Amino acid sequence: MATDTATALSRCRNCGFEAPGGDEAWLRLEVPKLGRMTQCPNCESTDVITRR
Repeated sequence: MATDTATALSRCRNCGFEAPGGDEAWLRLEVPKLGRMTQCPNCESTDVITRR
């Protein structure tokens, strides 16, 4: 069974910004040796958690 990503909510642990996981509201950046990271559009933090 496929996981419904629409129910996953991501939150910035720095400023509290929330949006669905994978939503276009989040910024994405490529970091050498770490890969792709999610970045908060409000405070530019990468300390983001996703909960279902």
